[in-house]
Amino acid sequence: MSKLFSILFVLFFSMNAWASYILIPMDAEGQKEHLKAYGITYWTLEKNAKVKWLLNYRGGSFLLPDSEEIKKECQIRGVSFEVISDSKAEQILTLISSPSQNMEAVVLEKAPRIAVYSPKSNLPWDDAVTMVLTYAEIPYTTIYDEEVMGDQLLLYDWLHLHHEDFTGQYGKFYRSYRATPWYIEEKKNAEALAAKMGYDKVSEAKRDVALKIRDYVVGGGFMFAMCSATDSFDIALAASDGVDICEPMFDGDPSDPGYQSKIDFRKTFAFKDFTLERNPMVYEFSSIDMTAKRRINKETDYFTLMDYSAKWDPIPCMLVQNHTALVKGFMGQTTSYDRNEIKSNVLIMGENKANGEARYIHGIKGKGFFTFYGGHDPEDYQHRVGDAKTELALHPNSPGYRLILNNVLFPAAKKKKQKT
Repeated sequence: MSKLFSILFVLFFSMNAWASYILIPMDAEGQKEHLKAYGITYWTLEKNAKVKWLLNYRGGSFLLPDSEEIKKECQIRGVSFEVISDSKAEQILTLISSPSQNMEAVVLEKAPRIAVYSPKSNLPWDDAVTMVLTYAEIPYTTIYDEEVMGDQLLLYDWLHLHHEDFTGQYGKFYRSYRATPWYIEEKKNAEALAAKMGYDKVSEAKRDVALKIRDYVVGGGFMFAMCSATDSFDIALAASDGVDICEPMFDGDPSDPGYQSKIDFRKTFAFKDFTLERNPMVYEFSSIDMTAKRRINKETDYFTLMDYSAKWDPIPCMLVQNHTALVKGFMGQTTSYDRNEIKSNVLIMGENKANGEARYIHGIKGKGFFTFYGGHDPEDYQHRVGDAKTELALHPNSPGYRLILNNVLFPAAKKKKQKT
């Protein structure tokens, strides 16, 4: 009996010693496909396996269960990985748990269901988020106004707003593009869709869509938006009490006299005290955006990511995980946000302090969360209408695109109460 016990003990010890995990490093040196690494993590969650997100450990690495299937998938997608023993994994987790280390291991439990709010006619390369989701092989569903008004947002955990204009001013493209076929066609399609939904004006339809999205977030949803979707969304909310801010070329009748004094900043998610741009010939929505106020050259255009406590503030810490704290700037219709017009309860997670601008912000609304990211395409400095699409295969380690994918995985995390 004693001999049998000894044999079983040795076998158990040997099995435990050889148990292993897959570490997907996310530092600059250890990973050759940062963006696709998020896709592997999402794919693993789809297989009903849990993943540990190692905040501030080697650039925000991922710890996955070991399996031949996962290793094969990493090899197919070109994602760098390391097979580590159980004892090595325990050493890493012990290091991370130490009070002296600004690190944390956050459990990712379930692959979030992803919706992208975008016109059905848009191609994947019209928007940075759809580009990176496609490149990372993360599945998503495209929805638009009818689906939102039909309460289909309840089917999804995470919602991205593409470069939409929620004010009903057709992107403020009037001056430069009003005679072009694509502008005429998009305006015609927007009016037809609004009419189909029972509205006389596109601005009224977009207002109600914005209110539905607001309710989705308040009820516990996760919303991410870039470029013009960010400030135009808040403007639509601020004017949602029936204030007409559109000039006749947009909705067929004059705007309300003195509409600036009628907007309600209490209704917005992120912005306050902004002044609307009344002139339809100006390619701008309001004073929120810093595009025309920037005094910075392309060569020196960078923004800095904030540093948060992984143990006490894991939410913003997740959202800024990267292999560098310095990210290249990039422009858009809404490039960045005037710091003076951001509400005090909104976190500024990325900023160019010298220029007085915020690039990447996050907040809580009701039971849900929102993140706004200025600019159009992190790897296309000054994207213009008609420009060629970005080939992400040329930018597999893009820090700017990593910020988008941090948000994609964010709803999968088992949340802890935020302290700040």
